[in-house]
Amino acid sequence: MPLLLDLTPLRVNPAYRRLYAGLTLSNVGSQLAVVAIGLQVYDLTRSTAAVGVVGLCALVPIVAMGLYGGSLVDHHDRRRVGLVAQAVAFVASICCALQAWMGNTRVWVLFVIVAVWNGAFAVSSPARSSIYPRILDRDLLPAANALSVFAMNTSLTVGPLLAGFLVDWGGFKTAYTTDAIVTTAALWGLSTLPPLPPEPHDDASAPTRPGLRSVLDGFSFLATRPNVRMTFVSDICAMLLAQPRVLFPAAGAVIFGGGAKTVGELSAAAAVGGIVAMFFSGPLGQIRRQGLAIVVSIVGWGFSIAGFGVALLAARGALSQTAALWAGLGAMAVAGASDSVSAVFRTTILQAATPDRLRGRLQGVFIVVVAGGPRLGELAGGLATKALGEGRTALVGGLLCVAAIVTLGRSQRSFLEYDARHPTP
Repeated sequence: MPLLLDLTPLRVNPAYRRLYAGLTLSNVGSQLAVVAIGLQVYDLTRSTAAVGVVGLCALVPIVAMGLYGGSLVDHHDRRRVGLVAQAVAFVASICCALQAWMGNTRVWVLFVIVAVWNGAFAVSSPARSSIYPRILDRDLLPAANALSVFAMNTSLTVGPLLAGFLVDWGGFKTAYTTDAIVTTAALWGLSTLPPLPPEPHDDASAPTRPGLRSVLDGFSFLATRPNVRMTFVSDICAMLLAQPRVLFPAAGAVIFGGGAKTVGELSAAAAVGGIVAMFFSGPLGQIRRQGLAIVVSIVGWGFSIAGFGVALLAARGALSQTAALWAGLGAMAVAGASDSVSAVFRTTILQAATPDRLRGRLQGVFIVVVAGGPRLGELAGGLATKALGEGRTALVGGLLCVAAIVTLGRSQRSFLEYDARHPTP
């Protein structure tokens, strides 16, 4: 059994290799731009609230276009949909660079660019995820998804670091220009694919064009397929009850006493944990009880967040701030590793157990859950800190997450018994 990251999809499939390389470079640029935009908004307004509006400008188009974009993917050539959406994102990147070169001082310009880029992302992402099962054998999907999670965690680490360096060195115009250049890699990767029209099917009642009925058809499928539905519910459980990101500013700047640098370290720790987990992800392709693996991974996530809460509490008495910080960083690294393993299997089940005609719509719902869940979790966590404080919020939230996912698993026995050799929705 291989121990390290399984590179078989890259080795045996040139189309996947080009797509993966292009999207990985593009993701680094995207994360670079996310950090740079936040910095520019704050530079223009000196308002943390204005930086928060950036998240709202991203969430609304992701929800709207994630649902409709998935419908587009299921009714049109997936390569073409992906190319058009990525081209829109490329134009948004160019506009972002132009506004910096022209010395823009109007923050609403950045809000509009963020909305357009995230709307394009909400279409290109389900297109990309729906392409993988068409160009790869089913038994290679876990390895391909591990590679995707590895690439995302790498971009979450490299992108922000690169943004800080480029903004300090050459200003916002240099950072945004770099993003626009590397975004062309995704266009190249998609353009080299063959046409991927929808596969024929015998469901005469299925909508023949994208629209509200088509979107509702996807939700109807989800309502009657417990295993696929659990891939969403399990993620919502983890993100809603135990989302630590909202705690990082207070944890880094006050509780651990490290300032902004420590806040960045806490954010990076989870990504580093995910990178390490995916580097040793070779055995994941041999796991057949993938539903059980998701439950175990989320239990690991919950206990890790609870451990982070213990570290926060210990920083106020039982341990020195330095020792407590290291404990907190370790807990977040384990949390990132657990979340990455869960993401591999959630995506694999969604791809393997969903009919091709519905993959785009279900991937669209997946994008909405992935984007919306953490933000709702941050809202819940922020409110909880008023009554519990940061340490107890993480501790209680992590333990509630464990209790909730174990209860869900016990009530959905078919999910625990899900067999990757015989994927059933």
